[in-house]
Amino acid sequence: MATKKYVYFFGGGKAEGRGDQKQLLGGKGAGLAEMTNIGLPVPPGFTLTTESCSSYYKDGKKWPAGLKKQVQDNLRKLEKTTGKKLGDPKDPLLVSVRSGASVSMPGMMETILNLGLNDQSVEGQAAKTSNPRFAYDGYRRFIMMYASTAMGLSKDEFEGAFDEFKETVVAKRLKRKKGEPVQDTEVNADELKRLCDELKKKYKKMVGSAFPQNPWDQLVGAINAVFNSWMAEKAITYRKIEKFSEIDAGGTGVNICTMVFGNKGETSGTGVAFTRDPNTGKNEFYGDYLFNAQGEDVVAGIRTPVKLTELRKRNKTVYSQIMDVRAKLETHYKDMQDLEFTVEEGHLYMLQTRRGKRTPMATFKMAADMVKEGLITEQEAICRVTPEDIERLFYPDIDPKLSKAELTKSALTAGINAVPGAAAGQVYFTASEAETAAANGQRVVLVRKETSPEDVGGMSAAKGILTQTGGKTSHAAVVARGWGKCCIVGCESLQIDYKKKRMKIGGKTIKQGDFVTLNGSNGEVYGGDLPLVDPTLPKEFKTIMKWVDKYRTVNVRTNADTPEDAAKALEMGAEGIGLCRTEHMFFETQARIDAIRQMIIAENIEDRVKALDKLLPFQRKDFEGIFTVMKGRPVTIRLIDPPLHEFVPHDEKGQKDLAKKIGVPFAKVKSRVEQLHEFNPMLGHRGCRLAITYPEILEMQVRAIMEAACNVAKKKVAVNPEIMIPLTMAQQEMQILSERVKAVADEVLASKKMTKKKIPYLVGTMIEIPRAALIADKIAETAEFFSFGTNDLTQTTMGLSRDDAGRFLPDYVDETKAGVFKADPFQVLDQEGVGMLVKMGIEKGRTTRPKMKIGICGEHGGELESVKFCVRIGMNYVSCSPYRVPIARLAAAQQAVENAV
Repeated sequence: MATKKYVYFFGGGKAEGRGDQKQLLGGKGAGLAEMTNIGLPVPPGFTLTTESCSSYYKDGKKWPAGLKKQVQDNLRKLEKTTGKKLGDPKDPLLVSVRSGASVSMPGMMETILNLGLNDQSVEGQAAKTSNPRFAYDGYRRFIMMYASTAMGLSKDEFEGAFDEFKETVVAKRLKRKKGEPVQDTEVNADELKRLCDELKKKYKKMVGSAFPQNPWDQLVGAINAVFNSWMAEKAITYRKIEKFSEIDAGGTGVNICTMVFGNKGETSGTGVAFTRDPNTGKNEFYGDYLFNAQGEDVVAGIRTPVKLTELRKRNKTVYSQIMDVRAKLETHYKDMQDLEFTVEEGHLYMLQTRRGKRTPMATFKMAADMVKEGLITEQEAICRVTPEDIERLFYPDIDPKLSKAELTKSALTAGINAVPGAAAGQVYFTASEAETAAANGQRVVLVRKETSPEDVGGMSAAKGILTQTGGKTSHAAVVARGWGKCCIVGCESLQIDYKKKRMKIGGKTIKQGDFVTLNGSNGEVYGGDLPLVDPTLPKEFKTIMKWVDKYRTVNVRTNADTPEDAAKALEMGAEGIGLCRTEHMFFETQARIDAIRQMIIAENIEDRVKALDKLLPFQRKDFEGIFTVMKGRPVTIRLIDPPLHEFVPHDEKGQKDLAKKIGVPFAKVKSRVEQLHEFNPMLGHRGCRLAITYPEILEMQVRAIMEAACNVAKKKVAVNPEIMIPLTMAQQEMQILSERVKAVADEVLASKKMTKKKIPYLVGTMIEIPRAALIADKIAETAEFFSFGTNDLTQTTMGLSRDDAGRFLPDYVDETKAGVFKADPFQVLDQEGVGMLVKMGIEKGRTTRPKMKIGICGEHGGELESVKFCVRIGMNYVSCSPYRVPIARLAAAQQAVENAV
C-alpha cells in the first residue's frame, strides 16, 4: 500500500505544490509553491502538509508512518539543490522552520530560524563568510528561539540574559552611562561568542541536558514545536475569535526553507510590505524595512524600521525588483498581498505572500478599485466583503491613538462581546435612573445583572449596556443589536449591589455616576471616560451595496418596533418589516404600562376590555407612525407573544404601588401575580394561547392595526399590513384565530368604508414549534404566509433555553472540550436539525399554497451562513435588526453569486 504523500518540495523554479492547495499545504506553503512556479526568487525548501499535523494529533503526538523517511528524502534533495549539507562543519546549510495554516493566523504559531548551527558549524560559517559576528549572531538567535519555541522555556529568561549581557559587558566596552541603551548590532563577534556559551549554560541548567548539536535532532524538535503550537492557547483563542475550528482548518503546515540572511551588513535587510495601503485601501506600496536584520526583528519590534522609500534611496535595483514582484503578485492573485522578503547582499528573496488583512474601509475601496482596474468582477468584489467588514463601519471605536499601556492601565474586566463598537458614559444601575440621567444630557452606560422588557427605556437611553449574565442571544444582546448599541454581556466578575448603587470588579469599586468605557468588539471594560472616534462610510460602500442589490434574489426586511427603527432600517436598505413586536410598545410610557397591568389584574372580560380600550389609541398611533414611514412596503405585525407575568411587578413595593394606582386591594394584585407564575414560561401561556384564552387582546390589537391602516391610507399613503399569529401548533388553533382576526379586520374596513383591495392585509403565522413545521401543509390551508421564528424554533427543537444555555453551551462549541457544534446554534442556524424542519415546513406549506410568501425573522436572519441557507431553500425574504440589514443583503447576494457558478 502506497504511503500518503506528506511532504512537497519547491526549488529550482519548480514546485510540487500549487497556490490553490491551501487546505493541504497551508497558506504559507501554497504561497511559496506558487511564487516558485511563477518564477519569483524563492529560497528552496519543502512543506509538511496540514494532514501530517492532523495525523500527529490523532496518533498521540507521534509522526505518522512514512513522514520521517519523506522528510529525510526531501532534506537530501534540498542539500543537493543548494550544494550544502545541514550542519556541515565547513559550509553548513541552515534552514528556517515556520508554521503555516490554511487560514492566516499571524503571530499565533511558531518560527525557528538558523537551524543547523552548532558549536562546529558556527565556526565553519564564520570562516566561509569571513564574518564571525554574523555567524555568532545567528547562533545566539537560534539558541534563544529553540529554547523558547521547541523546549517551551521562558522567552523572557533568555531575553533578560541578553539584555543583562549588553548592560554589563557591552556597555562597559562602549563606555556607556548607566541606563543608556545598547543596540543588538553593537555587540561584537567575541562578545556574541561568549554570549552563546552563557545561553547554552542557561539552557542546560533549565532543561537538564546540553543544547542539541545533532542537526537532525534540532529539525525534529523544531517540527514538533510547530505542530504543538497549533493547539497552543493563543492559537485556539484566535480560531474562536475568527470563527473557525481546527476541523475546518485541518492543522498547520510546516515549511522548511533554506535560510537567506538579511543580517550580513548594510547591503542586506528584511522587510514586510502590503501591495496596497491596508488602512486606507489606496493603491500605494506600504511597508517597513530594516537594514542588516533578520525577519523576526521587524515583527518583534526589536528595532524601529524605516519606510520602504528609504530602501529606494539606498538600493534602487532591489527596490525596482520588489516593485516588479508587487505588480506580478497582485495581478496573479487579483488581491492585495502581504509580503515578507529578505535582501542578502543585494539579492532579493521572497519568503511569503498571503492575502493581506485590511481595515473595513480599505476592504471596500480595494474591491471597488479593483473592479475599475479590471482585476476582478463585480461578483468577485461582493464576495471579498465579510459581515464583520460591514458591521465595523457603523460603530464608534475607542480612539486608536491611545497606547496599549494606557488601555492596560484602564482595563477593569472582560465579558462576552455581544454587539461591537464602543461606548463611554456614567454608570447607572436601573433603567428609570438611566432614562432620567440621559434626559438631563448625561452619557449613560446601563449596568444590570440581566435585562428584561421592563428595562427597554433605560436600554434605549443608554450609550452602552453591560450585564453580569447572559450570552450573545440574551435579551440584552438581541435588543442592543437591533439598535446598533454597544453591548457586553456575561461579565461574571461584576458584583452588583443595587441597594448601595455600586459594583465591585476585582478590588475596584465603581459607584453610580462613575465613568466606564465599553469595547463591544472584544468585550473589554475600562474605567474612565476614554475618547471615542465616529465612523465615516467610504463612498465605495454605496458602490458595492448597489452591486449587492443587483445580484441578490431575495428581499431583506427588518425587525422594527418603532417609526425610528423603521426609518433607520430603510437607510440601511430594508424593503419592509418582517417583525414588529407589539409588546415592546407597552413599555413606552407609564400610562401604557398601567393600562396593560390593569388589564392583567382584571377579573372579568368587561374590566379587561376597559383597560384594553385605554391601550388601543396608543397602539393605533404606533402603527400609524410605522405605516407612514414604510410607505406601502409590507409590515408584518406579530400579535402579543410574551407571557403576562413579564408585564407585572414582582416585588412587594411595586405591587403595592400598582394596587394603589388601579384602585384594587394589594392582596388581589399579589394573588394575581402568583397565579401567573409558571415553571417554564417559554413553553407556557403565551403567544396564540393568550389569544385563545383572552380573545379581547387579539381583537384590540387587530382593531388598532386596521384603524391605523385606514387612517394612513386616507392620506393617500399605501399600506400593506401582515398580521402574524405567534406560536401556532395546530390547524384548528390557527383557523379559530384567523377567523377572529378577519372578522375584526373586515368590520373595521366596513366601518371606515375601505376595501381589502385598498388595504390588502394578510393573516399568517410564525412557525416556531416543531409540530407546526411538521403539519405546515395543514396550517397553510388557513395561513396566508409563514415566518420562521428560529430563535424559539431552535429552543424547542434542541431542548435548549437560550437564556440558560450560556452556562454550558460554550463547552459544546469549544474545540478543546466537547466540540459538539462548530458554532452557537442561537447565532448560526443549525442547518442539520432546525434547518431541516424549516426546509420541511416550506415544502409542506407550498404543497398547499404554491406561491406562499415565506421568510425568517429570528436573529439568524442577519447571519451570513444562515441567510445563505434561507436563500438555498427558497425563502422569499429574510428579516433582521436594522443594523444587520446590509449584512443580510450581502449574504443573499453572495449566495446568488455562488448559485450562478
